[in-house]
Amino acid sequence: MTSTQRWPEQCWALLQLLLMASFSRAEEPVCRHRGDPENPQLSKDGDIMLGGIFSFHSSWKDRQDTYMQKPLPLQCTSLNFRGFQFAQAMLFAIEEINNNTDLLPGISLGYKLYDTCGSIARGVRVALALANGNGDASALSEAPCTSPAQVQAIMGETSSSPCMAIATVIGPFYIPLISHFATCACLSDKVKYPSFLRTIPSDYYQSRALAQLVKHFGWTWVGAIRTNDDYGNNGMATFIEIAQQLGICLEYSVAFFRTDPPDKIQKIINIIKASTSKVIVAFLSHMDMDVLIHELSYHNLTGYQWVGSESWIFDSQTAAMDRHHILDGAIGLSIPKAQVSGMREFMLDVKPLNTSSNEMFIEFWETLFSCKFKQTAGNQRKCTGNEDLTGVHNSFTDMSLMPIFNNVYKGVYAVAHALHSILGCNQTCNDKVQLDPLMILQNIKAIQFRTKEGDEVYFNENGDPAAKYEIINWQPTENGIVDFVTVGFHDASLPADKQLILENKSLIWAENSYQVPLSVCSEKCPPGTRKVLQKGKPVCCYDCIRCAEGEFSNSTDSITCVRCHPEFWSNERRDACIKKDAEFLSYEEIMGALLTAASLFGTCMTAAVAFIFFRYRKTPIVRANNSELSFLLLFSLTLCFLCSLTFIGQPSEWSCMLRHTAFGITFVLCISCVLGKTIVVLMAFRANLPGSNVMKWFGPAQQRLSVLAFTLIQVIICILWLTISPPFPFRNFKQFKDKIILECALGSAVGFWAVLGYIGLLAMLCFILAFLARKLPDNFNEAKFITFSMLIFCAVWITFIPAYVSSPGKFSVAVEIFAILASSFGLLICIFIPKCYIILLKPEKNTKKNMMGKGAPK
Repeated sequence: MTSTQRWPEQCWALLQLLLMASFSRAEEPVCRHRGDPENPQLSKDGDIMLGGIFSFHSSWKDRQDTYMQKPLPLQCTSLNFRGFQFAQAMLFAIEEINNNTDLLPGISLGYKLYDTCGSIARGVRVALALANGNGDASALSEAPCTSPAQVQAIMGETSSSPCMAIATVIGPFYIPLISHFATCACLSDKVKYPSFLRTIPSDYYQSRALAQLVKHFGWTWVGAIRTNDDYGNNGMATFIEIAQQLGICLEYSVAFFRTDPPDKIQKIINIIKASTSKVIVAFLSHMDMDVLIHELSYHNLTGYQWVGSESWIFDSQTAAMDRHHILDGAIGLSIPKAQVSGMREFMLDVKPLNTSSNEMFIEFWETLFSCKFKQTAGNQRKCTGNEDLTGVHNSFTDMSLMPIFNNVYKGVYAVAHALHSILGCNQTCNDKVQLDPLMILQNIKAIQFRTKEGDEVYFNENGDPAAKYEIINWQPTENGIVDFVTVGFHDASLPADKQLILENKSLIWAENSYQVPLSVCSEKCPPGTRKVLQKGKPVCCYDCIRCAEGEFSNSTDSITCVRCHPEFWSNERRDACIKKDAEFLSYEEIMGALLTAASLFGTCMTAAVAFIFFRYRKTPIVRANNSELSFLLLFSLTLCFLCSLTFIGQPSEWSCMLRHTAFGITFVLCISCVLGKTIVVLMAFRANLPGSNVMKWFGPAQQRLSVLAFTLIQVIICILWLTISPPFPFRNFKQFKDKIILECALGSAVGFWAVLGYIGLLAMLCFILAFLARKLPDNFNEAKFITFSMLIFCAVWITFIPAYVSSPGKFSVAVEIFAILASSFGLLICIFIPKCYIILLKPEKNTKKNMMGKGAPK
């Protein structure tokens, strides 16, 4: 449909509105209050009126509305003496101010007090009644349907959820709502609740304080129960958030309300029974705690350590209901103790309440004194109206909630001081000032004063007071009455590490124990272990795994094990690192001593042979095969035996360079001498042939020159090795985990194997030549001995290579020393011992004739 088609309908609608407006202006405009009027339960006229919203009853009768007729008014039940106490505290403060000539002189404060019966809806209804009144208001053209607020400020409500609803409704009008017991942190939101203030600290601080308290006692595995309303849900949410930051885990977190069906409460009982945690954090209102105590007592759930919020932890009525001592040893936070002079006497003077014509006070009187104004049974005592509280002991006469009464008292005085400032009171007050709720609210936020008891009163930017708590411990006495003992303090204004202060007092825990209860999912992991989380469980549930070798942890509940420095190794307990043992082949150990002895024995043996050869140097057997080479060979063998000693002891820079080069050069010198002797044997054999003159080509000079040449090549190889990349001392951390191998690194592996390869080359050449000379005449048998010695030499060094490579640590050094000694002993024994045998034991064979093979045949 187009706009041209719709315009007749729009014109008709506008005409109807104009007609309705003209008819309505014909009558006198009136703003009428819808529904039944709400009358206060207690009221008193004054120049300035204050409102009060309290729960004189804690419940109401359930009803089924048919929506066919107007619903009946709420029928309240379960008289609540606490609500009367709070109301009395407010009346006491008003009376005191009215009688005070220094505060609001000439101005009297009046009041209107309403009963909400614990109903949020009724709380909103009576709040609107306090704001608007019950009468009809004429709507003048200049200000249609407007009138000043009936009260300048409202005291109440006790719980957080009703306060949230009421503050939401009256917030846009900026009528101050000052609560004495609503602690939900959500109420600090000044965008949602601009006119809300309170004289009790926010749960923002209480939840943190409870988490710190739990952490202080080492409880990392706890259960949690909360009231299923704004107070419990918001408070517990903050507690859980802070608890997780402090490393505390919740095994369960359940919520319930006192009106929940029995099966839901039974589920909570079952959860507690099945749990392993022994600490329960209860963020409950006192009314919900009363219901829970009944169920806990029925199931005899004792032995749990309770941690409570301020709502129930110092409530004597809750303690009186705990007849089975379920909560004995409970610990929690409470508002600091307070005393207001004259308040107790005023509150216990109930006769003025009896003058009220309201039926509720008849019920109050009858309940307080256990009598009836109208007797319905013969055994009931008749009320006279003149009863006295002397000798009466019930929740009304109990003054354990004096800190909360003091909060009501402070709230009334805060309004009075703000009014005093607005009205410019000195000797008198300017009663011509038009009071505005916003002006009063701003002045209340800005005031700062001290009560007659010295308590400082002020509000921060969120409308909250300073957060200070006492830590209360439930300690049962001999007569069965619980004593609320202050064992510490919590001051949120102090630095975080100094907020919690516990006094040096003996605490009593669950089941009257003096030992702090243990509540952990897993025991602490001792030093030497680390935590490994259990799959699917919170971080507080873990297994303790022993640190691996070479790792340690020296703290309790370590998350990781730290690897030791390469020079250190973990001890048996894995809680510290100890310096690794440095291992090298030393003279002190058995193997080192044996190798040293073998080396020295070989040296001595070589020296003995040399002495024998020198002693019998002119005999044919010594002179037969170049005695000069024999002595040089004996000298080189002595060096071979001695060079093995350089491999024993702690490696140093010089010893590492010396051991390999000395070994390489002395063995080449040794093999060169043997090679020279082998060549001499061959040449001597050829020289015996007719017409041969080969000996002139390999005489003594050539023999010396060959030995020098062969040795010089090894010297050059060693010089190049030491110049390019020499051996150096090395700390080997990898071969063994728990010890350091001190060894000589080769530097250049090419250099090492070049030295060894050159020795092997000469040895193979010597072996081949000696093998070729093996068929010489039997009497001239030195070639056979050289062949056999070279065979031993080559066998030793061929087996040395795999043994050296595979031997760990100092054993590789021992293998090398063994190879040196074995090959040296092989040369010494095979070449020289047979000659020594002839020289010493068979001198008759030591003749030139025998050497030339002219003796008798075998």
